[in-house]
Amino acid sequence: MADAAVEFLLENLKQLLVYNVNLISDVKNQVESLYNQLGLFKAFLKDSTEKRRKNEVLKELVKQIRDVVYDAEDVIDAFVAEAAAHKARRSVWRTFQTPAHAENLRKVAGRIQDIRRRVDEIYERKQFGFELLQTKDGDEGSSEEKKPPIVEEDNVVGFDEEARKVIDLLTGGAEEQEVISIVGMPGLGKTTLAKMIYRDPVIEYEFYNRAWVYVSQDYSRKEVFLNILGHFTQVRDDMQMMNDESLAKELCKILEKGKYLVVMDDVWTEQAWNDLRIGFPKNNKKSRILITSRIRKVGQHANPNRDPYDLRLRTNEESWKLLQIKALGSENCPEELVRDGIRIATQCQGLPLAIVVIGGILLEKGIDSWERVAKSVDAYIAMEPSKPVDSLIELSYNHLPYHLKAIFIYFGMFPEDFEIPVWKLIRLWIAEGFIQSKEGMSLEDIGEEYLDDLVNRNLVMAGVRRSNGKHKTCRVHDMLHEFCKRVAAEENFFREIKRFDPGTYVSTNLNLQTYRRLCIHTRVLNYISSKPVGPRVRSFVCFSNEEINLPTEYISSITGPFKLLRVLHVRSIIFSRFPTDLTQLVHLRFIAISGNFKILPATMSSLWNIQTFVVETSSRTFDIKADLWKMIQLRHIKTNASTTLPEPLSKGRKSKDGVLMLANLQTLSTISPESCTEDVFLRTPNLKNLGIRGPLAKLLESKSRNTPFVCLGKLDYLENLKLLNDVFPRPPSEGKLESLPQADKFPRNLKKLTLSDTLLDWKDMSTLGMLENLEVLKLKNNAFKGDWWESKDGGFCSLKVLHIGRTDLVTWRSAAHHFPRLRHLYLRHCGSLSALPVAFADISSLRLVDMYCTTKTAASTAKVIQKKITEKRNQIQTARDGEFKLSIYPPYNE
Repeated sequence: MADAAVEFLLENLKQLLVYNVNLISDVKNQVESLYNQLGLFKAFLKDSTEKRRKNEVLKELVKQIRDVVYDAEDVIDAFVAEAAAHKARRSVWRTFQTPAHAENLRKVAGRIQDIRRRVDEIYERKQFGFELLQTKDGDEGSSEEKKPPIVEEDNVVGFDEEARKVIDLLTGGAEEQEVISIVGMPGLGKTTLAKMIYRDPVIEYEFYNRAWVYVSQDYSRKEVFLNILGHFTQVRDDMQMMNDESLAKELCKILEKGKYLVVMDDVWTEQAWNDLRIGFPKNNKKSRILITSRIRKVGQHANPNRDPYDLRLRTNEESWKLLQIKALGSENCPEELVRDGIRIATQCQGLPLAIVVIGGILLEKGIDSWERVAKSVDAYIAMEPSKPVDSLIELSYNHLPYHLKAIFIYFGMFPEDFEIPVWKLIRLWIAEGFIQSKEGMSLEDIGEEYLDDLVNRNLVMAGVRRSNGKHKTCRVHDMLHEFCKRVAAEENFFREIKRFDPGTYVSTNLNLQTYRRLCIHTRVLNYISSKPVGPRVRSFVCFSNEEINLPTEYISSITGPFKLLRVLHVRSIIFSRFPTDLTQLVHLRFIAISGNFKILPATMSSLWNIQTFVVETSSRTFDIKADLWKMIQLRHIKTNASTTLPEPLSKGRKSKDGVLMLANLQTLSTISPESCTEDVFLRTPNLKNLGIRGPLAKLLESKSRNTPFVCLGKLDYLENLKLLNDVFPRPPSEGKLESLPQADKFPRNLKKLTLSDTLLDWKDMSTLGMLENLEVLKLKNNAFKGDWWESKDGGFCSLKVLHIGRTDLVTWRSAAHHFPRLRHLYLRHCGSLSALPVAFADISSLRLVDMYCTTKTAASTAKVIQKKITEKRNQIQTARDGEFKLSIYPPYNE
């Protein structure tokens, strides 16, 4: 990971020299010289990406570069932290500390000089490395040519027959609850087949009550039960506090009422089934549990009366078909590639994961590369006959462009089978320094581009998608996950603390002296209480399956030993009080933290590097006392409480263009209406996401010519706006909004709008219809009130997704041209709605109607719409992606 280390250090030094030169003024010249010397390493590392995997000399040079860069980073970061602490001390105390500080200065200057000598020595050896780069061996550099994404998400080729057989097992048989198992070796496609079955229309019709849960090797019984419960009901706070046994009883109580299907993916042991089976009642309603496992005995143990379904290897014909889809996007393979392509497919030995990985390698390759890959597959399988997929993953990894390698290995930091929120993943990449700026693109957009690239290369699996088509979650196959952890260990990239045992901690702790990142997901409290030390650790992340209440005496055990942290993700650890020691971590760029917090202390203003700040609190309000307006690196502030921002201080603090602004700030949620002032929005001109929680009537109050809402409307880059009306402890009815501002007062580029508890009249929908760029409209609980809504002409010209939550609406009159581009319609708890507008059958773009707990008559009209759409599209032979889907719960079967 030397590439990422050099990139980050150069950017870090540049930031220091531009924004915080006062902290390094005594060693500024040495830092500048080091910056200039290290600059040439970047070019060398990029040029050597392809060559060094075959050349031991280059490998050794890269290792030396990595080590010297890490050492330089440690020296600079430690000095900056000490200088910031020295500056923060009171003047009298600082006087006593000056001799010690001066001695530190001399030591740092000497260490930087020593590192510069080491850099010079590497340069001398690197000249030989540059000569090696000039040699010809026919290898092709990594192309960065962009290809269209592969539409097919799952390698389902050849699974149709298997899916039909398992579906028959699930829908047939006796009335008693039964367990069906799919078993097979890693990489065979068990999860893919299970997903195909789970989404099948027959299964959706037979089992509306269904849930999917990943179990994996390190599972938490409590978390598994909570996950399943979340598919059937809203998980209440009291459920979070229940123990395993109580949750199992709660789950049984819900499931025993009807027919259900639960898919348990990746079950490793018989004991895992024994632990979890207590949550599934035998209700004699043809309920089913579908298990996938790589171990046949697990399936046999779960149901001794039925043999597991053994998933077969793909045939050569199926393998070739799958390879074409993954490498080319279709089965139209150019004639000149067919011979090598068939050879590649055959050498993959029928293993879908191997085919998918190789397809990712070929995605951006020309004819010469197909020939070389055909030879490589043969060579890799011959070299490791017992682990062909491991070898192929390494081949695919070696073909990655240098800028994708670190972000791919970073997936190993998350737990196995973890559904990773994409927004969080990309912000972590940014904080780690893996994403460098490009003109005309934000760092977040570049991160999404990188993720798309990894998905297209079949190294990352797409999960849930957002309404705009972008990725919402993603994950990696467990074999790729293991590969990431192995490479990370070799590169000192990160260390996973797994199954922590205090008795063996001493030897483990010695290894932490060299690791840059630390992840721990199990036995978290045991580890923290052991007083760990990590002087070089830059990232401490915890994605535990369970929330951990951290006693007060252990708070400093996280912030104290890791002085150079850049990333602190401890969302699953509940702090008893705000950790004030955070203020010493001046390198922090990303914080995610939880607790009963009411105030962000003023001392947090010292965190000038912070980019992403995530706070989840049990308090309804959160007051930021820190001076945000001098935290110029801030990009995202996410809180769940109604957050009060500090008033922008002294108008005398100006930038060269006028008022000091947070030009990088893109996300601000959720803030109080009182914080929606002209001064605040003037200083956050590039906001893209804004959430407001509190008494929203205050947004429409006018103390001058402009209301706060008018000021909000001047945010030209705002795309996503959430307005959550909250007048607690008063009842919601006392906070009713009388009307909405005119459409021209809304941000002009608004694409997504969410309203909740606003209790507006349906006539105000015509105002929202005039928002020309609005694509997603979410009307959550009681956003609108009244029994009649008649849509108007000329509105919602861009709307693609409409979500209507709990409401008392009875009659809805609308024509197809009122929603000309509508794709998805979601109705939740519309318990009074008599019917859907049948004219919706004429909306050519409509793909989905999803109804949950609505009326039987509304469900009937939805079926009429489905019938008309199906007949019409069958007549014109609409393509597969134009199929219409109707989902209704309860199903109201006749």
